[in-house]
Amino acid sequence: MRQPSRSLADGPLFVQSVLGLLGGIGAGRHQLPLATIGAAQGSHVRVGLEDSLWIGPGELARTNAEQVSRIRTVLEALNLEVATPDEAREILNLKGRDKVGF
Repeated sequence: MRQPSRSLADGPLFVQSVLGLLGGIGAGRHQLPLATIGAAQGSHVRVGLEDSLWIGPGELARTNAEQVSRIRTVLEALNLEVATPDEAREILNLKGRDKVGF
């Protein structure tokens, strides 16, 4: 007899994958292409040096801002809307800069 389904977590859920790290699940230098594919399929994306050190083939990124600028250029070229920091906080249900204790 089939068991009834059960809810393990209430949504909305935020799922994040860290790629390209030893013990991680893969991408590294492929972070920007995978973020592009994800965005084209309707996903939210994030980039940063904590996930990948690369900005392009054989080229190390100097800053997180460089990676953010690159993916923003890609997303805008695809006519995809880029959230403002305040919109991203709202999407992720974060408390915001004015409510942190540091």
